[in-house]
Formats: sequence, C-alpha cells, structure tokens
Amino acid sequence: MTDIKDYNLLNNNTFGISEDCRRFVQFDTVGELRSLLISLTPADSPLLVMGGGSNLLLTKRFEGTVLRSNIKGIEVMECEDSDSVFLRCGSGECFDDVVAYSVEHGYYGAENLSIIPGDVGASAVQNIGAYGCEAKDIIHKVEALDVCTGETAVFSNEECRYGYRHSRFKGEWKGKYVITHVTYKLSKNFVPHLEYGNIIAELDKRGITNPDAKDVRKVIIDIRNAKLPDPKVEGNAGSFFMNPVASKEKFLSLLSDYPSMPHYHIDEDHEKIPAGWLIEQCGWKGCGLSSEGNMADGAECKAAVHSKQALVLVNKGGATGADIVALSDAIRRSVREKFGVDIYPEVNFL
Repeated sequence: MTDIKDYNLLNNNTFGISEDCRRFVQFDTVGELRSLLISLTPADSPLLVMGGGSNLLLTKRFEGTVLRSNIKGIEVMECEDSDSVFLRCGSGECFDDVVAYSVEHGYYGAENLSIIPGDVGASAVQNIGAYGCEAKDIIHKVEALDVCTGETAVFSNEECRYGYRHSRFKGEWKGKYVITHVTYKLSKNFVPHLEYGNIIAELDKRGITNPDAKDVRKVIIDIRNAKLPDPKVEGNAGSFFMNPVASKEKFLSLLSDYPSMPHYHIDEDHEKIPAGWLIEQCGWKGCGLSSEGNMADGAECKAAVHSKQALVLVNKGGATGADIVALSDAIRRSVREKFGVDIYPEVNFL
C-alpha cells in the first residue's frame, strides 16, 4: 500500500492538471482497503475514490484523502448458462485490458467499448458507453466495501439502477462504497452491433463483409484514435459533454430548422442529439477563449475544443481547471442560446 501526504495529482488525471491532495492512498488488496477504512478518522475526510483520472477535472487542491485502487486480476468464473461466461475483474484493472482479454478469448459483448480510458471500477460507477453499447449491458454484479464499516457489499446490475452515464454510485451511494471487483457477463456467441456511428462504412472500406469481434475492435480503435487526441500529447478527458436527450416536440422543432441534424432514437417520446454536432454548429470546433472571454483561435489558447472532435476539450499546455471550466460554461451558453438545449458535462469537477 502507498500512503503519501501532500501528493501532486498531475500524473493521476488525463487532463494534465497540476493540483495537490492532502493525502493519497493506493491499496493493492481488499484486505488493505478494509484496514484503511477502519483506521480512517474525521481528519481524513472528505474521501475521493479516483480511478485512472480519465473522467475528472481538477479545479483546486483537494483537502482530503484520495483512494486509488490497484486491485488487479481477471478471473473466469463458472456460469450455469453454457452460452455465457463471467469475468470477475479487479477494480484497478484497465478496462480496455479487460475488453482485449475478452475478445482474445472468444468472450463477446464488450468489443464496442474498446479503448475507452479508465479502470474497471469506474466502468461500474459511470456506466461508460460508446457505439451503441454501455457497461450496464455486460455488468453482472459489483462488489464493494462500505466506507463506514469496511464490510463487503454485493450489488446486482438491477440494484445499481443504471442510466445514461449514471448509477447509484454517482447518486445516492456517492461516497458510501469503494468498489473492489466488477463481474461482467459475456457471451460465447458473437452478435455484432454495427449500427452506431460509421462502423459499417469503415468495415466496407476495408472489404470486410462478415466481421468478427477482432475486426470490430480494430475498427473502433482506429476510428477513436483518428478523432480523439492522445492525453499524453494534449491533456483531455475524452468526451466532455453528455449527449442531450430531447423531447419529441423539441426534436421535431429543431429538425424543421436543421433537416440534416443527426439523431438517435430513444423511444416514442425522446431522441438523442449528438452534443458534438451542437457544439460544432455554434462554431467552437478548434476554438478556445481569449483573455477577454471571447471565442478565439484554439492555437492561441491554453484550453480549446479539439480541432477534429467538438465533443472533446483539450489542455493545449499550462491550462488550469478554471480555464477548462470557463470554456465549458461558454460552450454551454452558446448551445443554449442557439438551440434552446442544455448540455451537461460528463466529466466530474473537483
């Protein structure tokens, strides 16, 4: 176990923001975590459970204790259903390593979630998603320790009440539990999900008419790498905003003004509109904020909207959390004024 006072979190967040925390503790086993929780005092509060820092924006020093899971392991569990398999994974495992392991071993259902940054534990908190699939589609159960007692708690998928980028761990359970393991239920039969984004077009371009899971994973990785910046080059947290869900009435009104507006059907009463498209229509792609607070060329700004993907905000070098927040606020105002639609950050502010 690692236990450091006045720890700098620069290397623990993909935005590349330099902020300290009062105490940083990384635990390697469930036993270490349990002992730590039992030993905590009011002086250690507040607590923050941090994964890979890929969905976090630091805006100030954290006057509390950061807990970081380093619990590893991918264990194949017995399953009564002969067509399925359970993978029990440590919360500190890289989620994409789990996806790679699954595809390599012929376990299917996670391939569309390829190369999403972050740890296994975060997948169960955030309900990460991409290309028409979400973590909730494969999560079977979540194991955690109660922060107050150190006792083990096990939750079924249904008990977590997953929604779009949401779970009870982000809501009423926030701060109550620390996730130690997540068990995913995968299929031994491959059923491709290709209808979202430009997966089919990319497969066609490569002459692949009957793709397997490895083909789908490779295409998704290539698509994401082509449009998303490398955090090691430009700090970012991937998709910064959630896609708004509009009522049917609002959607039809917008569609009459913007006939080519992309959208995704949710149900009879709701449609999802890509936040990136809304932001791009407002002129923010490749732009940032000037010192006067006006839209400016992103090349001249410390924080900017990525030039290839309007859904991504980037640290061009030396940006603070406050710089990213100011840019986010300006973008949200523009979208609200132009479309009458509110967009909300997917990234958590600290």
